[in-house]
Amino acid sequence: MTIIKYKYKDNQYNSIYDLSEALGHEGVFIPLSLSDEALAELGVTVVYEEEPIENVKQRKIMELKRQRDMAEVEPIEYNGHSFDYDDKARDRINAAIIALSLQGEGASIDWTTADNQDVKVTANDLRMVIAAVTVRSNTLHTAYRAAKEKVEAAQNKADIEKITM
Repeated sequence: MTIIKYKYKDNQYNSIYDLSEALGHEGVFIPLSLSDEALAELGVTVVYEEEPIENVKQRKIMELKRQRDMAEVEPIEYNGHSFDYDDKARDRINAAIIALSLQGEGASIDWTTADNQDVKVTANDLRMVIAAVTVRSNTLHTAYRAAKEKVEAAQNKADIEKITM
C-alpha cells in the first residue's frame, strides 16, 4: 500500500482532508478530488511513500490468522457426510455426546448434516467428528505458524504478498 502525504509551507498533512482544512483557514477552498497537478499549482507537494514493511507484515499475519480461523469452523467430513462445526454446532455435538452416552452403548439419534441429509449417529460418531476437527485444526495451526515465520523473515512487500498457508 502506498501512503500519500501532502506538504504545504513547511507543514506535512497525512490526508487530503487535513490539507483542505489547513488551506481553508487561509481562505483557499480545495475539493477533495483535486489532482496532483492542480495541487502543485497551489504550492502543495504530493509525496508517495511505501508503507513501512512492519505494517505490511502485521496486516499479512492478521490475514493469515483470519483465514485459519475461518477454515477451522468450516464443515468437516466424516464417514461420507459433512458436519457443521461452528459455535452452535459444537455445542449441539457436545450435548448429543453426553445424552447418547447416558443412554448406553449403541444409542443413536438422527442428525442433520451440513448438506441437509439426515443420518443416524452415535456418541462415538460425534466423537470422531471432533477428532477429525482436531486433526484439521492442528494442520491449520501448523500451516499458519510456518506462514507466519515466512512473513516475519521476508524482506519486501512482494515476497510477503506471495505467502499463503
